[in-house]
Amino acid sequence: MRKLSHLLFAFILTTTTVMSSYQIHAQSTDEFKVLVDYLEANGNYINTEAPSMINATEIKENLKNSKYLVIDIRKDTDFDKGRIKGAVNVKSEDLVKYFDKKIKPANYDKIAIVCYSGQSAAYYSAVLRIMGYNNVFTLKWGMSSWGKSFAQNIWTKNTSNAFADQLETKSNPMPAKRDTPVLTTGKTDAKEILKARAEMAIATVYKDFITKPEDVFANPANYYIVSYWNEEMYNNGHIPGSVCYEPKKAFNLADDLTTLPKDKRIIVSCATGQTSAHIVAYLHLLGYNVGNLAYGANGYMNNILVKKGEGWNAFTPSEINEFPVATKELAAPGCE
Repeated sequence: MRKLSHLLFAFILTTTTVMSSYQIHAQSTDEFKVLVDYLEANGNYINTEAPSMINATEIKENLKNSKYLVIDIRKDTDFDKGRIKGAVNVKSEDLVKYFDKKIKPANYDKIAIVCYSGQSAAYYSAVLRIMGYNNVFTLKWGMSSWGKSFAQNIWTKNTSNAFADQLETKSNPMPAKRDTPVLTTGKTDAKEILKARAEMAIATVYKDFITKPEDVFANPANYYIVSYWNEEMYNNGHIPGSVCYEPKKAFNLADDLTTLPKDKRIIVSCATGQTSAHIVAYLHLLGYNVGNLAYGANGYMNNILVKKGEGWNAFTPSEINEFPVATKELAAPGCE
């Protein structure tokens, strides 16, 4: 009996030691760095290809192409009132499950994620891209580009010049590098960390990221404001206090990624709110407290973008098409 007791004690001691060793190892893992290193070594999507956009004309020309899939993440009531022919309605929080269980994503040349304005779709498509679905795109301007009836309460209503006279042109310095967020998935493998963070990001309701221009201009000091523009656009005029982060470069680990604060709300601004939504998705995955400036610069200085012309991404009536709208119920691929 005594021998059995000794064996039992030895087993418990060994098990406890192994578990403690595992916990210490897990705690010592810098999940943030493991994840960033993995993402940068495997496509570095956010600093290379992002944003991945598709325009309404291309979708219209491929309505009969079985290699094109349109996934509409709007509310089902709005989807039923009018949608792109052949589109399927999927809740944003169900996207990962839909890709895993309902379709074979590799069977499609392009999968377009569609929302009202292109902003929430950009966020979710960025997460899917980062997960490795390299054929996912965002419909630029969302359903607002498909027809006037969709645009009237979205892009047409929300383009504004309300704060065009409150811009500053002086350059704000890039801060020093600082500590990064602590991720606590409990995983040590990069792919497992990514999976856990991506599932969390997909489950997050996009409206939690929306920040209105009036809130930022009223209290710019409350935020750390990222102007995700090139130097020319930034110097032309930007939100007071904002710092310029160069597209395709700034968010590499070796460059300016670690200059972001982990203890202050970060607001990302671009011209349209669509490119910035990609950055918001990435930073959220990495554990930053981040928000998206709704409608980007078009939400507070649209006329300036229009005057600047090509390349400044102004929303104008010319972005709105008048393409056919479907209302009849259509079955989703894999759901028959």
